[in-house]
Amino acid sequence: MAIARQRMTLEQFLTLPEEQPALEYWFGEVTQKVSPKGPHSALQLGFGNRIANFAGPRRLARAFTEARITLAGISTVPDLVVYRRDRVPRDDRGQVAEDFVTPPDIAVEILSPGQSRPKQIDRCRWYVENGVALAIFAEPYQRTVRLFRLGADSGDLQGTALLDLSDVVPGFTLTVDDFFAPLDADYS
Repeated sequence: MAIARQRMTLEQFLTLPEEQPALEYWFGEVTQKVSPKGPHSALQLGFGNRIANFAGPRRLARAFTEARITLAGISTVPDLVVYRRDRVPRDDRGQVAEDFVTPPDIAVEILSPGQSRPKQIDRCRWYVENGVALAIFAEPYQRTVRLFRLGADSGDLQGTALLDLSDVVPGFTLTVDDFFAPLDADYS
């Protein structure tokens, strides 16, 4: 469960030192993320690697784990964000920016024990209402994935249901079973 902190302004929040697990700023309230467990880590790395292996060589997109995004007065640390290659936040030297203030093309939230499913779903909806093209909510223990696009919610998807992300990463699709494949201890 997220640890509640005091209320403060976004400007005050952004001066705080980073902590592990990360602090997040959501409508004036500062909370600490839940420490990820094994299934969460496996999915985060597994999906990030799938994106990297597909989109990297094609120069389509980049995936970032645990990267802070600050937009529309909120500062969160989604489990994974993906930017199309031409939208990767850059500093004045052309390197990956320190601060991400541009909405990612994809934001992924993986439910951890102690987190609220409705709150994570609301967060995914907020992402797309604030410029994220696609938000993905994954629930490892039920093996369901839900896709959010502006004005569209896929509902819970399972098994062989196709996750078509080609509107964001051209040509990239996988099934829900493929998404959860990293939960197998022998996955490679």
